Amino acid sequence: MPLSDHEQKMLEQMEQALAAEDPKFASQMQSRGLGALQRRRWVVGVIGVLAGLGLVLVGVNTTMWVGAAGFAVMVASAVYAATPPRKAKLGVVGEGGGVDQRSGKGGGKSGGRRKGTSIIDRLDERWERRENKW
Repeated sequence: MPLSDHEQKMLEQMEQALAAEDPKFASQMQSRGLGALQRRRWVVGVIGVLAGLGLVLVGVNTTMWVGAAGFAVMVASAVYAATPPRKAKLGVVGEGGGVDQRSGKGGGKSGGRRKGTSIIDRLDERWERRENKW
């Protein structure tokens, strides 16, 4: 579901405030895009295909099972390289499956979320808590 204009403006304001508050962190988050993840997947995939090919060649000279394992490694590596990476989550303490360091409670799927509140409301609440903390 796309964000509304109001939500997009709020997100831009939050990004600008984060960039003003901690420019080093903001630049690190911008430079780590999906392109770097995809390149890493390609490199791992190519290395895996080459290792699998090596196992296939060894399997030709030894037993069929080594060759079959090499073929499986090649296929798995090619699939890994071809699939797009998942979008990186910029986690907030206490969200997702982590442990909230303030309360010590586990996050889990429902992780203390109140029913009927949207993600934007929760983000606004966290943003206000963060501003009040400093």
